[in-house]
Amino acid sequence: MKRFFLFSILGLLMALPGAAHAAPLKSALEVSGWIPYWRAATGTADVLPRIASLTAVHPFGYIVTNTGVLSDPTGFADEPWKSLRAAAKKNGVRYIPTIMWSDGASMHRILSNATTRQKLEDDVAALVVREGFDGIDIDFESKYAETRDYFSLFLKGLYQRMGQKWVYCTIESRTPLDSRYDGTPPKDAGVYANDFVQINKYCDRVQIMAYDQGAIDVKLNGTAAGPYIPVADVAWVEKVMTLAAQTISKKKLVLGIPTYGYEYTVTPLPTSGYSYSRLWAFNPKYGTDLAMSLGLKPIRNSAGELQLTYLATSTPTVAGVRTSSAAAGPAAAGAQTINILSWSDSTAIAQKIALAKKLGIRGVAFFKFDGGEDQNTWNLIQ
Repeated sequence: MKRFFLFSILGLLMALPGAAHAAPLKSALEVSGWIPYWRAATGTADVLPRIASLTAVHPFGYIVTNTGVLSDPTGFADEPWKSLRAAAKKNGVRYIPTIMWSDGASMHRILSNATTRQKLEDDVAALVVREGFDGIDIDFESKYAETRDYFSLFLKGLYQRMGQKWVYCTIESRTPLDSRYDGTPPKDAGVYANDFVQINKYCDRVQIMAYDQGAIDVKLNGTAAGPYIPVADVAWVEKVMTLAAQTISKKKLVLGIPTYGYEYTVTPLPTSGYSYSRLWAFNPKYGTDLAMSLGLKPIRNSAGELQLTYLATSTPTVAGVRTSSAAAGPAAAGAQTINILSWSDSTAIAQKIALAKKLGIRGVAFFKFDGGEDQNTWNLIQ
């Protein structure tokens, strides 16, 4: 998921939130969040006044090159990260940068070789000690299924090297098979790139990226009254987290919550259903600004998110972003291709926080804090 953000949203993320409201939900949940390096200035400015509300903060992030070498594209030794780190230390907040890797082929080559795998383990542990971080967040995405055991070996070796430092693991969501497939799942359907049993052993916190749901849940798709393409339906999230909790200790389990949305073009299929083409990611203000410019009001959809639906007829500019415009609202869309935006505002986020409490898991983690999330979100965690 985060790989998509690195390349697709630089021009789309707005600095201000939408106008939704939600009542505070006080709890003992741990709260963490990622600050993306491409929004370093606004992200740190967003977090600094509220940093005491967090348990951990994840500057995002270091990367691993295709030769297995750690790289720092963001300059964590410089401002504004220095001030963020000082504030985290002052307030007793864990400062745990993320290492992101999304090249499946390189990952398999490096991790399947004992020499290069152990060198990476040494390099990560040395980085944490040298920089005095409280720990590290491992976010290795797009792994091959055949990399599974090697990734587990990497986590084991890293965990042994980290001593008292925190090892956070950020991993992809896993939808129950009976919600992914109609009828009998294919033979390889239960083959995964993440070994939850081993991850539970060698990670102090396991942060599930319970977002970018899209059309993966065939049961929820089948019961939807119309187009259905949420970022994270709370019903789907509950399935994901309940499944994870069967193998991963609830004392370690953290629910990843999105603060953004997606826009799609949606085309009705000849018989039934819809075809979806994702256009881009956006922050809430883009959705509310677009709605205002079109004279439309977002609705609360069945997934709990805000949704805007309109006919694409031209390409005006909204807040610097080229978009389509509306000829009518959802009722007038008929069988034509339409545009749909679905996004996570503070009300949708409050539902996820309530779910985390209900499930009795360790905490929640937000992707992302960059100044563009619905600012009422902070009322839920302060």
